Amino acid sequence: MTTNDASAHACIPADLAARLDQLPWSGLHTMILVALGAGWLFDSLEVQLFGSAVGPLGTHFHATVFEQDAILATWLTGILLGALAGGHLADRFGRRRLFVLTLLWYAAFTVLTGLSPALGLVYAFRFLAALGVGAEYAIVNAAIAELMPARVRGRVGAVVMNFWAAGAVLAGLLAYLLLNTLALDDTVSWRYLFVIGGLLALVVLYFRRRIPESPRWLVSQGRYAEAEAVVVGMEERSGLTPGTGHGTRHAQQVPAPAPHRALGELLRRHPGRLALGSVLDLAEAFGYYGIFALLSVVVLKQVHIGNAQVPFFFIVGNVGALAGGLAMSLVFDRLGRHRTVAASYTLAAAGVGLLAWATASGSAMWVTLAFITANAFATAAWTSAYPTFTELFPTHLRGAGVGFSVAVGRIGAIVGTLALPDLATRMGATTSYLLVVACWLAGVAAIGIFRLGGGVDAATRSLESLNPTPA
Repeated sequence: MTTNDASAHACIPADLAARLDQLPWSGLHTMILVALGAGWLFDSLEVQLFGSAVGPLGTHFHATVFEQDAILATWLTGILLGALAGGHLADRFGRRRLFVLTLLWYAAFTVLTGLSPALGLVYAFRFLAALGVGAEYAIVNAAIAELMPARVRGRVGAVVMNFWAAGAVLAGLLAYLLLNTLALDDTVSWRYLFVIGGLLALVVLYFRRRIPESPRWLVSQGRYAEAEAVVVGMEERSGLTPGTGHGTRHAQQVPAPAPHRALGELLRRHPGRLALGSVLDLAEAFGYYGIFALLSVVVLKQVHIGNAQVPFFFIVGNVGALAGGLAMSLVFDRLGRHRTVAASYTLAAAGVGLLAWATASGSAMWVTLAFITANAFATAAWTSAYPTFTELFPTHLRGAGVGFSVAVGRIGAIVGTLALPDLATRMGATTSYLLVVACWLAGVAAIGIFRLGGGVDAATRSLESLNPTPA
């Protein structure tokens, strides 16, 4: 038996899958949602804090603008590699073990960043912390898809993604407290931001250790008895009489394919799904990261929003993001994946167009209002995209599929972050905005082509029905 035949030998028993999908919502589901979402919140907190810390950090180490930009490039490169590695490791060693280890990894290297005595160590620790954050993308999304009942899987996935916006709001408030209210000088303020961000993340560890392993992943490894035990435990937590299934079924363990074999299997058996995930992530990462870089480096100065107002600008913008993402989650399972993603990406493109008009007006008020709107639509777009392509991959390749899609997306983030401000400086902000609009519309085209090509809409459907066992 080869690893390419894994899906034929690791199909979750129909009754076990049905019992997972028919579970009523319980405190365990709430705990899983909060524990995974809180990790996402602290990932966002740390990323957003860097925007406030990079100025004082650069002043402390006498860093040039290029050296400060290089820290962000190092970070995004780490996320790219972390997503690839984390996806493979999650498929090989399980969801639960990895989302505990990645949290510890990320928190440790974030604290060490704040203690760095030299700029070279800042680069090293930022890169290492980014590996953990990149791994989270694949691991958390896989765990959500596999543990949640089908009827609410999309909504829960979108809500967990929206913890990112909540983390951004918290980061803005914390940065304002440390940099303005407490008036810490540049030699220590950036250190407090990183150390506090890393230590706060450890709070989530208590909850994450209580999350069960994915029964679907256990079955993909031939561990039916353990999968049955997890499902029985979830039924008991939900107040149900435990069912009976194939807990004693014997099967040979099927290890996750090596990274190159996993990618080969995805390209051979699921090329459309892999292409969809890659294009959706590339489009949103280019637009999301690029807009934030464009605003920070070029636009806010042009409309005379000073350094003292910048934290408030991003706080209100992320409040809009949270509202937009949560509003989308209410209709995600009802409207279906294809309609929701297409509508959200179209609105995100329109929001960037509104932001281009506001920038051209030169009004700080209009730019602020347009940013709130654009960020709301952009967050609705990317928080609908992740659950959509995550659930399309088979269990034994889910981490690898999400990891590859995220890695492609980080290429877009790197290009957008570095290119859009430079392009705006040379040719005007409107040109950069039009590129972002084009990227969002590429996402609309991708979901449209996928749908016309017979791509499945996974809303409220069992994961097992999306990937039938090959003959």
